[in-house]
Amino acid sequence: MKNISEIFFKYRSYTPVPFVILMLIFQEATLGSLIFGFVIAAAGEFFRFWGVSYAGSETRTTGTVGGTYLVVSGAFAHVRNPLYFGNMLIYAGIGTMALAWHPYLLLAAMIFFYFQYYSIISEEEKFLTQKFDSQYTEYVKKVPRWIPTFAKYKNPGIPQPDFNPTAALKSESRTLQAISLITVILIIFYLVK
Repeated sequence: MKNISEIFFKYRSYTPVPFVILMLIFQEATLGSLIFGFVIAAAGEFFRFWGVSYAGSETRTTGTVGGTYLVVSGAFAHVRNPLYFGNMLIYAGIGTMALAWHPYLLLAAMIFFYFQYYSIISEEEKFLTQKFDSQYTEYVKKVPRWIPTFAKYKNPGIPQPDFNPTAALKSESRTLQAISLITVILIIFYLVK
């Protein structure tokens, strides 16, 4: 299983491409699907941006699983994997905007990405357990893996990186460009129907 996790981790930025292409080719967007889907995708990007504002550009590494800090601040105080949760919302939002082979393509994408992220998270959790031991174990007991909670994890004194939204904006530029481009293309397809 480790080999598949490494492949998923290394290429995680590119695995959405086939689904996006299919969604664009077979789109049947409506005004309602565009609005509702965009709201879902924007919520996903909110979680990504909030997480990257604390975790920094380390979230863009593709070599091996790792990290300097055990980040428990910001979005990480509500869900252990805010970037993956955000990605799932972004994919669901794009799928909702497109309505391509609805709901089957969206369901296939969600199942694939759940499996992909589950594999990656398993490796990340092993690394975090080895590096941060009891601090991570305590964090895991109180913060859910996938679905955010309103309860905020209270940091017991674990050193944290600075909150840096400027660096997050720079790091998230590709994601923001991709969401914007796909949204514009879907709007154009909708308008020229």
